[in-house]
Order: sequence, then structure tokens, then C-alpha cells
Amino acid sequence: MLDPPAIRAAGLRPVWVAGGLVAVVVAGVAGLSLGAVNISAPRVFLEVLDHLPGLSIDSGLSAREADIVWQLRVPRVVLGFLVGGLLAVSGSSFQGVFRNPLADPYLLGAAAGAGLGATLAITGGIDWELGPFDTVPLAAFAGTLLAVLLAYAVSTVGGRDTSPAVLLLAGVAVMTFMTAVQTFVLQREADTIREVYTFILGRLVTAGWSEVRLVLPYAAVSIAALVLLRRRLDVLAVGDDEALSLGMDVTRTRIAVVAFAALATAAAVSVSGLIGFVGLVVPHVVRLLAGSSFRVIVPLSVLFGAAFLVLADLVARLALSPAEIPIGVVTAFFGAPFFVLVLRARRRLV
Repeated sequence: MLDPPAIRAAGLRPVWVAGGLVAVVVAGVAGLSLGAVNISAPRVFLEVLDHLPGLSIDSGLSAREADIVWQLRVPRVVLGFLVGGLLAVSGSSFQGVFRNPLADPYLLGAAAGAGLGATLAITGGIDWELGPFDTVPLAAFAGTLLAVLLAYAVSTVGGRDTSPAVLLLAGVAVMTFMTAVQTFVLQREADTIREVYTFILGRLVTAGWSEVRLVLPYAAVSIAALVLLRRRLDVLAVGDDEALSLGMDVTRTRIAVVAFAALATAAAVSVSGLIGFVGLVVPHVVRLLAGSSFRVIVPLSVLFGAAFLVLADLVARLALSPAEIPIGVVTAFFGAPFFVLVLRARRRLV
């Protein structure tokens, strides 16, 4: 398959990869250093290096400080990296496959599916835990995948070839239906509303490494697949007819991207709840800074999305300390104004 000349010229520059890695390191050290107990950032950095294979460095941390870092903060920061990277890469992939820069990870009813799954688990006292994994994350994961599968099934009612517009409309229909079911359940179980909304507003609360173990295999598979498919997103950007003329199976490519992006969203939502705007803001910032090719946007979205969410979680922990703001509120605080600016910019271009 041949690439259009404009797409062929695009590429991922090492300077932006280095910038993304620096952002991840800075966010990670800040997340490990700051909190109810502040710990020296240089010593935290040395402590992390000391745990790398082949290195032996005395960080100078006390046993108590080391326990705070490794038992409490490291799992939370790692989870933040995974969730942020997953939401950002799925958002950039949806923007590419639907040729819509305002697309986000919750486009096909994933948020409604996760909310319904969590609601049923919380209100119904469902107890089908798998090993160390809690019921609510597993139910949210299943609900997200179910919503996306239903959206795709609805979109193919009139034929196997599914256009982006039809798939979007199917997603809206599924979202409306699942939201209605969730509202009905909550009205009958009003005493659980607070717990449900705690999940819906998003959080990065860990009780060790179980959440990381739940997300990690899905993150590895979905991120790797979407990064490999980024070249095809550039071809889809020129239009279905042009992509077909270049030898691409448009339907199969769209299904593959949607499937892996949905898997990434499901994995993230299952452990963090509904954290909005990450999949919208981060790809846009990358696009403005590094270029419009998805060869650049997709991999850099993973890095900058990871850094962004860890920093947002840090704000959530520190802003009203010792109380903690839902991280979804923090991301909305930054994301909503950004969304308005994007809409204004698009109107000026029309």
C-alpha cells in the first residue's frame, strides 16, 4: 500500500520523544515526592534508581519514607501513567478513525456502559470477584466492552459496511439507553447514589498493585496495537475512497482501531472511573506542538497523557489536602475551557 506524499513526509522526531519521556519523569518524581508527607525529590529519584537492576544507590530515605514511596505512591503513580496513556491513545485513535478532532474515548457509549456496570455491581451486591480484583472494576470493564459491542452491532443492522457517522449515531443510541437504565436502577436504590457518583467522577485510589495488575496486560496489548496502526490512521484521514484506492481495507481497519481503542478505554475506566477530557485535550496539544500526522500524535499521546494524568492526580490530592478532589473534576477544570477554545478555533476556520 502506498502512502500519499504529504503523509510519507511526516515522521516522529526524537526531540519530541525525549520531551515526552522528560515529562513522564518529572510528573513521576513530583507524584512520588509531594503529598501529605513531602519527601525530597532528589532522594525519591535516587530511591527509584536504586530499585533498577544492576544499580545500588543510597537514597538517604528513612524506612518510613521508603514505605510511603513504595507502598502508597508508586502503585498510584504507575496506575496514573497507565490510565492517562490509555485514555489519550484511545482518544487520538478515535479522532483519527472518525476524522473528527472532537472525538474522545467515551464516544461509543463506553462511559454509559461503565457507569451501568458499576451501578449494577454496587446496588446489586454482585460478588463475582476474580482473585484479588474487586467487583466494581470488573463490572465497569464488562459494561464498557458491552456498550461498544452493542454500538457496533446496531451500526451494522442495515449492512456490514459501517460509516463513521452511522457508528457515532449507534453510540449515541446505546449511551442513551444505558444511561436510562442506570437512572432507573439508581432511583430504586437511592442509598447507593453517593458511592456510584464517586466512581463516575473518577479517582486513582489503589490498595496495592491489584489495579495495576488488572490494567497492565490490556494496556500493553491495546497501546502496542494502536501504535502499530497509526500509519493506517494517516491514510484514513484522506477519506475512504482515497484509502481504498491506496489498497487499504477500510472496514477492517476501522473495526481494528475501534476494537483496540475500546479495549484501552475499558481497561482505564475499570480502575479509575470516568475521567473526562484526557483523550480530548492531550491529542490536541500534541497536534499543536508536534504536527498533525497520527504517526506522531498516537505515540506521543501515550507519553504526554501519562504525565498529564499523574500531574492532575497530584492537584487532586494537594488542592484541598487532607481532603481529596475527584480527579475528574480537576481534568474537567482544565479540559472544559480548552474544549471551548478548540470550538472557537474550528469556527474561525470554517
